[in-house]
Amino acid sequence: MEAAKDLEPMTSDRPPTPAEETPLARLEAIVLEIGEAVLATTETVDCLAARVEEMAQQVQQQGYQIFALSEEVENLTMTHQTTLEQLGNLTATLEQLATSFRQA
Repeated sequence: MEAAKDLEPMTSDRPPTPAEETPLARLEAIVLEIGEAVLATTETVDCLAARVEEMAQQVQQQGYQIFALSEEVENLTMTHQTTLEQLGNLTATLEQLATSFRQA
């Protein structure tokens, strides 16, 4: 019986070496690493999604600003055209007045 006690494995507080690990322990470690990687990836994707959403809102806001600017440029162009027509009429009227004074 003494010989049987000598054959019992001795337990140790040190972590097992890779050769001593059981297949289940290795599988658990792999699953744990995969879980941590999935969590890290999920956090990264969530962060990127938030940034993309912010950028989309900024692009939309800039689109509104560009539209408003183009409307104002169109209004300015129409005002400029009207002003040019009025200046043309004023010039013609002044030329008629000048001609009238010369003839008088």
